[in-house]
Amino acid sequence: MTSIVRATLNNSALLTHIGKTSFLESHGNSASKENVNTYISKKFTKKAFDEELKDSNNIFYIIYFNKIAVGYSKIVFNTQHPNIPIKNVTKLERLYVLQAFHSLKLGIALFNFNLKESIKNNQSGMWLFVWTKNHKAINFYNKAGFEIIGQHDFQISASHSNPNHQMLLTF
Repeated sequence: MTSIVRATLNNSALLTHIGKTSFLESHGNSASKENVNTYISKKFTKKAFDEELKDSNNIFYIIYFNKIAVGYSKIVFNTQHPNIPIKNVTKLERLYVLQAFHSLKLGIALFNFNLKESIKNNQSGMWLFVWTKNHKAINFYNKAGFEIIGQHDFQISASHSNPNHQMLLTF
């Protein structure tokens, strides 16, 4: 049984755990251990999630499988970017599912849920950044109809950034 619910401040610790774990699973080898740990210690803390959840523009959803939280997403409506010629576009900032649950295709369910939410909120498209070496994610987004429209350096630490594709899906 799968369910998707909107996260609240009460979910900060849960999001911290899923975020940290899934980031390490998908990006843990993208930089030195020190740089990755520096990033995690800033971005995947209860305090960081508390701040993000307090901002009403940030919308987090948690996906549950058999009542176990196995992933989450973060979207932000009406997020313009210079590379994107359309207005009313959603930024898909995070879509994380714990690796042990990838075979269940829960990422697709969570993505489709976010897509429907974007359409319900009069968005014209969705965009994201994805690490150029995360081939599994790139294939996932290509299958969903996203196209690469640009590049972006994703800052991991003061001394390291990872090349990312910027991808766009219009609807």
